[in-house]
Amino acid sequence: MPAFKSDNFNDRLSAASKARQALMERFRNQPKPTDPAVQERLAQQKAIAEAREARIAERKAAKEAEAARIAAEEAARRAEQERLAAEARQREIEEAARKAEETRQLALENADRETRARILDDEKRQRALALAAEQKAARDARYAARKARKK
Repeated sequence: MPAFKSDNFNDRLSAASKARQALMERFRNQPKPTDPAVQERLAQQKAIAEAREARIAERKAAKEAEAARIAAEEAARRAEQERLAAEARQREIEEAARKAEETRQLALENADRETRARILDDEKRQRALALAAEQKAARDARYAARKARKK
C-alpha cells in the first residue's frame, strides 16, 4: 500500500482551480440554442409532446363519445321501460274496464234472471192458488151434492 501523500494548501488550491476551469470548459463546449442539432432535438421533443397531447385529446374524445353513447343507450332503455310500463298500465286499465263491464253485464243478467224467477214464482203461486181454489170449489160442490142427496 502506498504511503499517504499529504497535499499541501497550494496543491488543493490548484486542483480546485483546475476543476473549475474544466467545468467552465465543459459548459462552454455545450451546444448553443441556435445549433442545428439542438434545434432538431427541440423539434423532436415538441413533436413528441404534440403527439402525446393529440393522443390524450383523442382518448378524452373517445371517452366522451363512449359516455355519450352509454347515456343515449340508458335514455333509450329508460324510454323503452317507460313505454312498456305505460302499455302495461293501459292494459290494466282496459282489463279493469272490461271486468267492470263483465260485472255490470253479469249483474244485469242476474237481476233479469231474478226478475224472471220472481215472475215465474208468482205465476206458479197464482196457478197453485187457482188450483187450490178449483179443488176447494169441487170439494164444496161434492159436499153440497152429498148434503142435497141426504135431504
